[in-house]
Amino acid sequence: RCVCERSGGVRHQRNLLAFLELSGVYGDGTATPWFVMGRWAAGDGDIRRTSVDGQGDPYSSVWTDTFSVDDPASGVRLVSYRLRLTLYRTPGSRLTPTVWRVGAMASDVPDRFTVPASTPALARELPVPRYSQNVHIGQYPEYDNGGEAWCSPTSSQMIIEHWGRRPTAEDLAWVKPGLPDPQVCHAARQTYDYQYEGCGNWPFNAAYAATYRDLNAVVTRLGSLTDVERLIRAGIPVITSQSFLKEELTGAGYGTAGHLMTVIGFTPGGDVIANDPASSDNDAVRRVYRRREWENIWLRTKRYDAGGKVRSGTGGVCYVYWPTRTTPGQQRVLRSLGLL
Repeated sequence: RCVCERSGGVRHQRNLLAFLELSGVYGDGTATPWFVMGRWAAGDGDIRRTSVDGQGDPYSSVWTDTFSVDDPASGVRLVSYRLRLTLYRTPGSRLTPTVWRVGAMASDVPDRFTVPASTPALARELPVPRYSQNVHIGQYPEYDNGGEAWCSPTSSQMIIEHWGRRPTAEDLAWVKPGLPDPQVCHAARQTYDYQYEGCGNWPFNAAYAATYRDLNAVVTRLGSLTDVERLIRAGIPVITSQSFLKEELTGAGYGTAGHLMTVIGFTPGGDVIANDPASSDNDAVRRVYRRREWENIWLRTKRYDAGGKVRSGTGGVCYVYWPTRTTPGQQRVLRSLGLL
């Protein structure tokens, strides 16, 4: 997954566009063409941000925000890759876009339906704002059918505000007066992928978070709940992506083919404390989920759907957002996980 995490000295500058491409070399020495991994814009007044589906070569394909080998069992792998970033601005403008960070997350996680159980090592809960996506059902259906599908931007907004950033009154002026938590509506609009027709493009969420001053954001994979505990100990919450049947996560009350939640802590017994945006209202967002159930649905790469068919799992995918100014302890943890 590739993401231009920050561009521009002026937040939400009109016409600011980052065009990100990837090219790789396979083990047999052949190269991919340049694939478009995203056309990202800080706003939608002039240029609409979009992924580009339908790209591929004899070995691999690009769908939405992901480049992947079509048949991993064949042994085909990339041995290297390059990124190319093209920045655009309004002709004649004196405002020059600035790139602070650009990167890709590469992984080769083996197929697994279950993962080993980890040992609890932390009891701590971070004070993260609670927002429900469901209070926005029916609002702005042009952005991914309204709030019922806004788990990703809702989770992103929680963490953005945890770090003391939020949209200005000018940013929110377009939102209909009287709607609850208008900043969540704004986050949905600012992460919407016009090709994918959804707000769940992972790099676009990270790119939106990084439009806020001195805020870094990445999409990555972590290897265990122990890694999440280390981040929580350092004061850094984590947004995780998972898919599960209703009976696989006790207390959720629903099943999903893909959902984002925010891990904000762990109980003394090691269970996961999560802000789950798929809740009836803001007060109901804080949930406690069983550790063993949680880590398995988050870290597995294969699962069964309700019809018994084998589907993919995310294999530990998450978003991590943190401020530029960090403590020595936070720096150590981020560096050890390859995020600095």
